[in-house]
Amino acid sequence: MTEKLELYKCNLCGNVVEVVKNGSGELVCCAQPMEKIIPQHKEHEKNEYHVPIIIEHEDCNEIQVGEKPHPMTEEHFIEFIEVYSKDNHKISRHYLKPNEMPSIKIPKCFEIGRVVAMCNKHGLWE
Repeated sequence: MTEKLELYKCNLCGNVVEVVKNGSGELVCCAQPMEKIIPQHKEHEKNEYHVPIIIEHEDCNEIQVGEKPHPMTEEHFIEFIEVYSKDNHKISRHYLKPNEMPSIKIPKCFEIGRVVAMCNKHGLWE
């Protein structure tokens, strides 16, 4: 069974999919079941570079990945940041590239519920 907003990854080809509607089937890619991606949290030892933090500004909220900004090299970078509203009815996904700052700005009117960031080497962080 899959639930809306869950992320899954194929361990063979690396495809990542997000569920947009609850379903009873199994997600399959490359002829094998996909693995549900479970976000890591601040209790993990690599958290200072991976856990998204919210910085409030007067006109917007900034999401920065890591207390110390995450490296953004060709080999190791944040692939995307995804922000969910409190009611899970709105999602804002921002794709990042190497050499960009690992941060985004969100309008104050977007009521942030939770934030995740995907590191190309260390997986999903919440």
